[in-house]
Amino acid sequence: MDLSPVGEAALIAREGRRLEAYKDSVGIWTIGVGHTAAAGPPTPRAGLRITAAECDAIFARDVQKFVKTVRDAVPADLPQHAFDALVSLCFNIGQPAFLRSTVLRKLRAGDRAAAAEAILLWNRPAVIIPRRRAEYDQFRTPYAEALPSQVRSAKSVTVAAPVAVVLDKTKPTPVIEPVVVPPSTGWWPWLAGLFRITPAVEPHAETKGGT
Repeated sequence: MDLSPVGEAALIAREGRRLEAYKDSVGIWTIGVGHTAAAGPPTPRAGLRITAAECDAIFARDVQKFVKTVRDAVPADLPQHAFDALVSLCFNIGQPAFLRSTVLRKLRAGDRAAAAEAILLWNRPAVIIPRRRAEYDQFRTPYAEALPSQVRSAKSVTVAAPVAVVLDKTKPTPVIEPVVVPPSTGWWPWLAGLFRITPAVEPHAETKGGT
């Protein structure tokens, strides 16, 4: 199993995408899509800038480490939406923390409901709570129930950033600030709103300068 296009778009939305180094919510220097020194080169520092193409390459390399960690650790029959949610969690808390987490322990014990609840235990700092709620919802909700069929098939849709990045790999995507979904909106309506359904138009033709 690999990270799906919807899962990748959701992860980029949660992390943000910045071409100049900045300090994250706990003071760690970060660049690109959640890239820190712990993930390998380049080492983010004050004043460091990267190109959009470099950002995409760094993220592609970084995310595969977390995909492999989750794939090797979870039951093979885990549904795609749940797998994507755990990749997002692992990307954020780190591989060692994920491998010793209650989330994984409950999942291996066959208690998926308890595994979902355990996602919410990773709630520090407080600014991360909306992300955890989003990952919890994603883990529990099949894409078939949450998103229109056109979105799940990635056909005949126009898209807004950051979804464009997973549909058209030939075009670097713009800088994206991390998304915090208002509680009144909810995660799934927000994610579905990134896909604007338009019949008879291929997605690559519509991703030029996505908004």
